[in-house]
Amino acid sequence: MSDLTTLESLLEMGFDRNRAERAVASTGNQGIEQAMDWLMEHENDPDIDEPYKPPVLEALDDDQEPSLGDAVASGEGSQIGEADKKAMTEEDKQQQVKRLEELMRLKQAERRERERAEELEKEKQRRKQGQELQQIRSKLQDDDMKKLAELRRREKMEDKLARQRVKEKIARDREERARKFGGEGTSSTSSVQPSPVSPTSQGPPPTKKEYDESRIQVRLLDGSTITAVFKAQEPLAAVRVYVQVNGNTPEGQDFTLLSPYPRHVYTDLDMEKPLKELGLVPSAVLVVTKK
Repeated sequence: MSDLTTLESLLEMGFDRNRAERAVASTGNQGIEQAMDWLMEHENDPDIDEPYKPPVLEALDDDQEPSLGDAVASGEGSQIGEADKKAMTEEDKQQQVKRLEELMRLKQAERRERERAEELEKEKQRRKQGQELQQIRSKLQDDDMKKLAELRRREKMEDKLARQRVKEKIARDREERARKFGGEGTSSTSSVQPSPVSPTSQGPPPTKKEYDESRIQVRLLDGSTITAVFKAQEPLAAVRVYVQVNGNTPEGQDFTLLSPYPRHVYTDLDMEKPLKELGLVPSAVLVVTKK
């Protein structure tokens, strides 16, 4: 029993002649399996259904004639081919087509399995890349959060140091004012002698309570108030310095202090006097006013 040619086998399996011819020519007519592999690999080529043009053989020279042996061989080959084709029965053709169709199914199954494995590998790579990208994003977010936390920590530390410097400056100003004006205030207060008790008065004289501190409330230019506690022997200048540091008085704005009830505007000389001497103990309300 002679077998079908590769082209005939492909045509029997239902392939288009144009595609079958392309497959046979592209594989060098090496067999049905190679042709089927080529068809499956190139079935989506854009030019797969374009009319197939077989390569043109070089023409013989005009003065060259085919030899008698070639003609005989060609004739014999044709006769043998025709004899082989005639020798194949319809049943033989059907069996060979069935074998080829089974081979085709196996090839298609292998191809589907291979494509499925490739898709799985691509999906694994995609997921891996997605996880790596997510890890990179998470790391960047963590780095940004750490940088932000460090920035906030530094800002808090700088604010704390700034407040500490202001407190230290206020304390130094108070100490300096106290050293400068404390003696005068002490001498003035110590010079006050208690009035003699009249022998005709009955019972013990009332005891006057001595206050060591004064609670001062200051009303600023915008109507807001600030309150602080000062030593009774501190000069009024300490209150003025406190207003300069903690108030919202515009920079460069000169101001003075006054008592609303009774109204009294404090002068530069009053700034050197202790709060106790000015009658601002144990508490008082002062108002900031522009000079």
